[in-house]
Amino acid sequence: MIELDLNIPCGDIALEEKLDIEDPLRHLKDDSELEGVISSDGLARSSKSVSELLTVLPLQTHSVQDGLLKLAFSHQLDSLPKPLSISLHVDAAPGCGGLAWPAGQILGSYLVQKGPEYIQDKTILELGSGTGLVGLVAGALGSTTTWITDQAPLLPIMNRNVILNSLESNVVVAELNWGEPIPQEIPKPDIILAADCVYFEPAFPLLVQTLSDLSDPSTIILFCYKKRRKADKRFFTMLKKKFTWKEVMDDPNRGVYNSEAITLMSLTKLK
Repeated sequence: MIELDLNIPCGDIALEEKLDIEDPLRHLKDDSELEGVISSDGLARSSKSVSELLTVLPLQTHSVQDGLLKLAFSHQLDSLPKPLSISLHVDAAPGCGGLAWPAGQILGSYLVQKGPEYIQDKTILELGSGTGLVGLVAGALGSTTTWITDQAPLLPIMNRNVILNSLESNVVVAELNWGEPIPQEIPKPDIILAADCVYFEPAFPLLVQTLSDLSDPSTIILFCYKKRRKADKRFFTMLKKKFTWKEVMDDPNRGVYNSEAITLMSLTKLK
């Protein structure tokens, strides 16, 4: 289990929350990971400071003609196209959720390395999907049904990306607001995917509640987290009331993205 120091003072929490309300995405916009990894148009950029991280992210290309971001996930599996490619419309207009962030790419890469057998006959749900990248990867692996969910402003871009990747048969877009009752049409998932969902402090208890509502002790929950500030410890304080967690150790790229304060973990709901 990952140990977080819950006694570190985190400054003026009231001020932090006030600033979060004024700009919920400020911790993404101002993040140093933007340099060299992603820009406001959702594209990868190279720089010496993050060159090692770029080596473990999927190869990215951008078409000026159609404005698409294309991600190529490499692997050694004979059962999948080499590489497995996902195309994305990216759009910063609805917020940073409309971009392709490194944590999502890392979680998508991990699913590709695990292969189709890992998710075979499983119902999968992604929280805070944004562009839908991680859920689209799961859909491309052939899962029975993958639900990609987010707030209403992100639904159009997710729908466009489902169609773009010809995954209408097994990827479903749905609105899911954290902290609210789970819509009746959304089934209990076998696997929950979440990448870069810890950024808006007032939403911490809502995210924990939704994770709890969707899961039971047998649910597989893969949670890719980028540490940005000491105040994030409040999320884990809330999370430990309902879940235990441990770091995913079988990802060969773990050492690289750990050095950039990104951790892939597995959550288990308490009985």
